[in-house]
Amino acid sequence: MKYDGFGRSAIYGERAIVNRRQLLASGAALAATSVYPRSAQTAEPSPGFPAAVLEPDSYIETTPIAEYHSASASAYEAFRDRKFGIRIVWGIYSIWHRGPESWPFLPMSLEDRQTYNNLYKTWNPAGFDADGWMDAFKESGMDMFTFTTKHHEGFSMFDTRTRVKSRANWTASGGPKIESCDLAYSIMETPFRRDIVKELCSAAHKRDLKIDLYFSHPDWYDADFRPYVTHPFQVPSSAAWMTPLDLRLTQEKEGPRLGDHAVIVPDPSDAVVKRMMERHRAQLLELLTHYGKIDMMCLDMWLGPRVWPELRKTLLMMRQLQPDVMLRNRGIGNYGDYYTPERVVPGSKEASGKPWFTIYPLGTDFSYDPDAAKYKGTPWIVRNLADTVAKGGALQIGVGPSAHGEFHPEAIRQMKGAGAWLKVNGEAIYATRPREGSLWSEGDTVRYTRSKDRRFVYAILTEWPGTQVMLKAVQPKAGSNVTLLGSPSALRWKFDSAQGATITLPENLQQAANRPCEYAWSLKFETAET
Repeated sequence: MKYDGFGRSAIYGERAIVNRRQLLASGAALAATSVYPRSAQTAEPSPGFPAAVLEPDSYIETTPIAEYHSASASAYEAFRDRKFGIRIVWGIYSIWHRGPESWPFLPMSLEDRQTYNNLYKTWNPAGFDADGWMDAFKESGMDMFTFTTKHHEGFSMFDTRTRVKSRANWTASGGPKIESCDLAYSIMETPFRRDIVKELCSAAHKRDLKIDLYFSHPDWYDADFRPYVTHPFQVPSSAAWMTPLDLRLTQEKEGPRLGDHAVIVPDPSDAVVKRMMERHRAQLLELLTHYGKIDMMCLDMWLGPRVWPELRKTLLMMRQLQPDVMLRNRGIGNYGDYYTPERVVPGSKEASGKPWFTIYPLGTDFSYDPDAAKYKGTPWIVRNLADTVAKGGALQIGVGPSAHGEFHPEAIRQMKGAGAWLKVNGEAIYATRPREGSLWSEGDTVRYTRSKDRRFVYAILTEWPGTQVMLKAVQPKAGSNVTLLGSPSALRWKFDSAQGATITLPENLQQAANRPCEYAWSLKFETAET
C-alpha cells in the first residue's frame, strides 16, 4: 500500500495505518459516544466569559480547582487601563507569505512542506530592530504589544532550551514518515542567531510598553503533538484525543485547512504524550523566567481532554513564577483572565465580567502583507479604537513584519497617524471606562467614555457635526466648562430636559485646517454622574 499524497492510504514503517475515510468514520462514532465527562457537557457557562468563548473548552471544569488563583484585582485593573496596541505575527511563514500566518502550511504539497520546514537554515532577518520597533509603537500611541513566540507550525522565535525529538520527513521514500531528530527548531539555529523575544522584551521594558507573549498550544513540527489542532499527522484515535471543534477544523476542506492532506500515523504512546507535555510546559516556563515581567500570555488553541490534567499543572507552575500574568482563555477555559474577539468589534457592550480586547488585522491578515493598498487606514483605526473603548474593551491591530524584519512603510504611516490623533484625544481613551448600560453610544457617530472617578464624560464624534451638536445622553454639571480636546477655549452650551445638551462649535473650527486633529473629535464634560 502506497501513500498517494492526499492521506487516502499510508504505510508507517511496516505497519499499515487506517486511511482518512476510516479516520472520519471513527470520529463520527466516537463523537456519538463522546469522551467527555457528563458534568463537562452539562455544566453551565461561567458568568465571567461569554458562553461562546468557553464552548471550545467544554471539557474543562467550570470552576477552577482550589489551588489555582487568577491574576489579582490590580492586574485586572491595569489590563483595563490599556487601550491600544499592536499584534506582531512573525515567523518563517513571513518568508513565503502565502496567506494567513502559518495556516497555508496545511494544504501544501509534501515537497513544499519539507522545503518550508528547512527555510530556517538560511533565514537572516537583518532588518529587525527591537528599539526601532518599540519607538514606532510609542509614537503610534500604543501602550501594549503582542508577539508570536511560536505559532502553530512550531518554530520558536526565542532561545528555547527544549529539544524536538521527532518530526515529519514529508518526502521520505515510500511516503511521509516520523523520524527521530534532536534540535530546538528556533531562531537560534538560523544564521541570525539572536533571541528575538529577549530583544523585544528588553526594549519594551525600557519604554514601559506592556508585554503580551503569544504561544501556540499545538505544534505541527513536533510529531509528539499529533493530532492536535489540524496537525498534519493524524492518528486512528484522533476523535478521542481532540475536541469536537478541533475535529471539525481538521476535516474542513475549504480555506487553508488540512482537508485531504492528512497523513495517518500510529497513536502516540504514553511516553510520547508525556514528552510532549514536558516540552510544552518547559517552553511556557522559559517565557516566564528569562524575559523579566510579562504582563500577558496569549495562549492559543487547545490540547484536548486527555492531557488537560497535565496542562492544569503547568498553569499552577506559571502562577508560581508570575502570579499576576494575565492569561488568555484559549485552551484553559475559566482558568484564563481575558479573551480576544477576533476580526470583529462586538456590536454592543460585552455582557462579560472578564476583560477583553479586539484583535483585528490592519492589512488582509495578521502576518505580513506586501500590498500597501490592503492596509485599512488611520480613519479605520481611530473609529474602531473609539468603538471598542466605548464598549469597555481595547483594540490591537495586527501588523506583521516582512521576512527581512521590517514593517511595511504604509502600515507605519497609518499607525503613526493614530498616534497623532491620540496625542490630542488620549484623555478620552487611556484608562477610561465604559458608561453604564446603553450610554456608551448615541447614534452611529457618537461614542462615549468616562473617567475612572466618574467626574468626566467624553463624547467622541466620528463625524464633524457642523456648528452645533445635540447630545441627549449627557448632562453637563451646572456652571461647568465643556471643551474640545486639543482646543484652548471653552465651548458655549445649554441644556434642557427635552433636547438634552446643545454645544456650539465656533466658526473658526468649521475649517478642517483649524481643528486640533483629523478623523474624530472629543468633547469633554464635567457631569453629575455617580
